Amino acid sequence: MGKARQIVLSESERETLVRWVRGAKTERRLVERARIILSAADGKNTKDIASEEGIWPARVSKWRVRFVRWGLSGLSDMPRSGNPARYDDATEKRILRVLDKVPPSGYSGWTGSLISRHLGDVSEAHVWRVLRRHGISLQRRRSWCISTDPEFGSKAADIVGLYLDPPENILVLSVDEKPSIQALERAQGWLRLPNGKALTGYNHEYTRHGTTTLFAALETATGLVKTGHFQRRRRKEFLAFMNDLVADYPDREIHVILDNLSTHKPKRDGWLSHHKNIFFHYTPTHASWLNQIEIWFGILTRQALRNASFTSPRQLREAIDRFVEAYNQQAAPFEWKKQQVFPKTLKPHDADLCR
Repeated sequence: MGKARQIVLSESERETLVRWVRGAKTERRLVERARIILSAADGKNTKDIASEEGIWPARVSKWRVRFVRWGLSGLSDMPRSGNPARYDDATEKRILRVLDKVPPSGYSGWTGSLISRHLGDVSEAHVWRVLRRHGISLQRRRSWCISTDPEFGSKAADIVGLYLDPPENILVLSVDEKPSIQALERAQGWLRLPNGKALTGYNHEYTRHGTTTLFAALETATGLVKTGHFQRRRRKEFLAFMNDLVADYPDREIHVILDNLSTHKPKRDGWLSHHKNIFFHYTPTHASWLNQIEIWFGILTRQALRNASFTSPRQLREAIDRFVEAYNQQAAPFEWKKQQVFPKTLKPHDADLCR
């Protein structure tokens, strides 16, 4: 066996090796290599170093030779090519093309395992890897509603104009109803877990105590809300609510934004003909999102109804009234806007159909 080359360390090299040995976060393999070089620099031979470290002498020789040739950089692992790639870009394209095909008989949609079995030579793990890379979720459900109203553009412009630039001295109200709100009694409380923690919540079981229908009107200029409670939502209840609104705004020109529910349309009762200062504006078909009161209904559901417990419709109505009172104290007009989302089957010039 040839004589090992003598290792002479510069001051900076020794400081670096000592820092590696003492570093709490230094990789174990790098600590071992640093100790080998420090021991060799102190004059110890390969066999003694191997005995101290509990490793084979050939391993000590390897790192001594690497350090002599390349210095500190020689103590790092050499780049490794790894196993040859099993899948290429063509495989990725095959996976994506499967999504455009009809799923196998008996299945309503593709899953990672179905795609893997369909291709035969691609693992399920790689299928999911490709889907994640492209942000594709096989379970996510996207939907859209296409308005077929031939007068969509003019109707939408009319309503948006009332929101953004209403005529002077008029009142704009967004009116709609939220039918069949259930009074659900839920078992609420807290649970003590074995680890000592306490969780608050409610039982999944509940008791039904009837329903109530809420009519609401939103002043678009101020954000104030007026409501009315009814058992049903017929034309009779709608007109009763409108009469209450008209009484609250005597001698005012009122423009009311409504959806296309049949109870909102003019009937033989001649209600509109007896109220010359009231003007109805109807949203296009399948475009109820144009009515701002829908936004407020969402706020009501999230902040006052969801997860709440009621033992009667009366208690439910009282809770809604309390929320309306609290909401009106800090009411403000909505900064209303709507983002357009184009389905793949439509082109940008079909924007008036995509809502």
